[in-house]
Amino acid sequence: MAETIVSVIAEVLLGKLFSLASNEIGLAWGVQKDAQELVDTLTTIKAVLLDAEDKQIHNEKLKVWLGKLKEICYDVEDVLDEIEVEGLHKQVLNSQSSTRKVCHFFSSSNPIVFRFTLEHKIKKIKKRLAKIVVNKDNFNLTEKVDSNHVIGWERETHSFVHASDVIGRDKDKEEIMKLLLHPGNGHENASVIPIVGIGGLGKTTLVKLVYNDKMVEEYFTLKMWVCVSDEFVLKKLLIDIIQSATGQKNIHENIDRLQRILRDILSHEKYLLVLDDVWNEDYGLWVELRNLLIECVSGSKIIVTTRSDRVASIVGTVTTYKLEGLSLDDCLLVFVKYAFKEGQEKQHPNLMEIGIEIVKKCGGVPLAVRVLGSLLYSSTSEQDWKNLRDNEIWKLDKKENGILNALRISYNHLPPHLKQCFVYCSIFPKDIEFTSIHLVRFWMAHGLLQSHNENQDLENIGKQYVKELMSRSFFQDIVQLHENLYTFKIHDLMQDLATSLMRNECLIVKSTNQICTKSHRHLLFYFIDAPIIDVPNILPNLGHLRSITFYPITGESTGISQSFLELIVSRCKFLRMLNLFSSNIEVVPKKIGNLKHLRYLYLGYNPKIKELPSSIYKLQNLQYLSLLGCEELKALTRDVKYLISLRRLVLTTIQKHLPNNGIGCLNSLRHLWICKCNNLEYLFEDIGCLKGLRSLWITECPRLISLPHGVRNLSSLEELGLRSCKRLNLDLSIGLDKQDNHDELNSTWPHLRYLRITELPQLVEFPQWLIQCSTNTLEGLEILNCSNLKALPESMEKLQFLGIEKCPKLSSLPKNMDRLIALRELIIRGCPKLSERCEQEIGEDWSKIAHILRITLEGKMIKSTEN
Repeated sequence: MAETIVSVIAEVLLGKLFSLASNEIGLAWGVQKDAQELVDTLTTIKAVLLDAEDKQIHNEKLKVWLGKLKEICYDVEDVLDEIEVEGLHKQVLNSQSSTRKVCHFFSSSNPIVFRFTLEHKIKKIKKRLAKIVVNKDNFNLTEKVDSNHVIGWERETHSFVHASDVIGRDKDKEEIMKLLLHPGNGHENASVIPIVGIGGLGKTTLVKLVYNDKMVEEYFTLKMWVCVSDEFVLKKLLIDIIQSATGQKNIHENIDRLQRILRDILSHEKYLLVLDDVWNEDYGLWVELRNLLIECVSGSKIIVTTRSDRVASIVGTVTTYKLEGLSLDDCLLVFVKYAFKEGQEKQHPNLMEIGIEIVKKCGGVPLAVRVLGSLLYSSTSEQDWKNLRDNEIWKLDKKENGILNALRISYNHLPPHLKQCFVYCSIFPKDIEFTSIHLVRFWMAHGLLQSHNENQDLENIGKQYVKELMSRSFFQDIVQLHENLYTFKIHDLMQDLATSLMRNECLIVKSTNQICTKSHRHLLFYFIDAPIIDVPNILPNLGHLRSITFYPITGESTGISQSFLELIVSRCKFLRMLNLFSSNIEVVPKKIGNLKHLRYLYLGYNPKIKELPSSIYKLQNLQYLSLLGCEELKALTRDVKYLISLRRLVLTTIQKHLPNNGIGCLNSLRHLWICKCNNLEYLFEDIGCLKGLRSLWITECPRLISLPHGVRNLSSLEELGLRSCKRLNLDLSIGLDKQDNHDELNSTWPHLRYLRITELPQLVEFPQWLIQCSTNTLEGLEILNCSNLKALPESMEKLQFLGIEKCPKLSSLPKNMDRLIALRELIIRGCPKLSERCEQEIGEDWSKIAHILRITLEGKMIKSTEN
């Protein structure tokens, strides 16, 4: 199932074209008429796209036609991006028109040449599109309206997934427990229990139930869990097993050393090791690992989950446990949990009858039941339910695509903005853990987040998208770290669905014998133990690439040859994203400024980079720049102000003082993280000009003396983090006369919601200015490892979370604790005086803190109450 999805791309494209046809930019470049013609043509095609995408399943020629249309849409998008970038160049020139240097800086952009080139490109696109229109009539397509039901998502998504997954597995759990707690067969110290079942049955969830059982905890003194997935690589497995056992990631050790470490770990304790999602059918590779695992205490056990009977026969030392589908009754329990609000099913017996028919089609697979139940959640329209039951996709070949067909139905019912965001998740390797904030930045880099008014923050729109996909069960293993920060994974089958829908647009490069074709738009280099990546000869088609990411599989730095890097910069002119994480580069190419479409540039953890080429400041489209861990970087010059679209900057530098009239001029900046700057003593004084800044984090800057007085003027600040700044003095009144002092300290942070202060030994008295204007907004406060802090702040009426750790001189909580009626969780660790005082107060009078739901003192849960 490798259908082409183009309706979503066309929808976004039409909006951009319509804007160009009706605004001054189109008029200035003389393309208003062309843009309107493209709108008319694309509108005609779009009317039948939904029908085309449904019928392509049975029509290979139609699938090819859609593929060609998709290529044209991408090319139109590239042209529109060029116009946007040219507009940004002009914006810089107009704002700095008196500066000769700026004019020279952008002198390579010739308006006459650009206009001629633009007209030529648009004419070619119109000609190609005209052919597409003519061929459209060969397929008897009809107009269809997207009437997909859009569900609500009121319920919490990070906890209910696990509750439903365990339905109907009590007997399976009991049988596996018997195998685990049986002494063994006597032939080997460690026996292997294979669990086999098709994707989506809940093998991993079942093993988690067993893994966390109390009896298992007591029987095995060492437990380890490793997700294997597609890459059965001995070194990676050794690293992961050792990390699971010890918490240490020994990525720099060779295999011989890793073997010795593992043997030492396994020789002392009876262990349980779970190898989840194994695909390797090479007996020799398995033997290499097994021989290391059996040198252990007798009675140790290894559980292997797999979809393959062959894998089970290779690894198993006991009879394979075959996991079957859930019974109809159990599937109905899962379905009801997801399709109805609690108790609602009793009010709609007619819907339950239809629901039974839908569940029968899912073949006992809980993943399919859960996803389709989520699709119908909160809908009481009988027609919605019947439409799902009678969907054409059920009629496809069930042997090959049965479960994917059910998931595809759920995908088809996503609103357009979520469809594209979901399929882009296929660019990543299987089984990786996503962080919501990183996924949102990735979506932003590819222009997938659309704001409908100027007041909407793209980051907030992205967070909303993540929550919507969670509510529809497209993500799993969800953990909420705080209000808008989640970690999660995508089930393998969901990943397979996304991959099938991207239709050869993504290539994960694992070896030098793979070829990048013209259809590929995204490359991810996933090399194993490759000291240098130098593969230009196998990449003849780089011109259309939109993202390149380097992802070392073992966590080690994988070097990129300078020639390969230069090739990327010279030929990949349509790149939106370039992630050079830990790639051992020493020199950033001088021509990097030619990547004018670039929105995301990650240069982090390349400690040999000493300077940035001046052309980098030509990247007016750039939204995200990370220089984290570039510990030899000499300077970020004032020219950084020309990065007028920059929304997030992560900076490490050897500078002592960040200059004014640089970062402080970045009006689009929303997030600033200054980290590991060992020489930094002062920040830029004009920091207060960053009126749009939402979060500021300053970490591991041991010589930083003070914050600029202008920091008080960050009127949009929502998050502030200060960590490991040993010399930092937070007294802002130093160096101000009385009038200045009055003016500065009356500035406000009216939106501050989260404050984290860690390892600031100079902090003795908590500066009230930090929160005096945020008493009605501050929701989270963490103070960690402040060895000299003696008192906590007062007046935090909206505070929901208070965490205090390793502050030995603290002896009392705020006097007005009874007024902190919003407080729900209090955690105190490493504060003996404070903990003792709290225990005394709690023992005497619980009523003062009756509103707090959870209280933890020195790792001990003192109080835990649910709503």
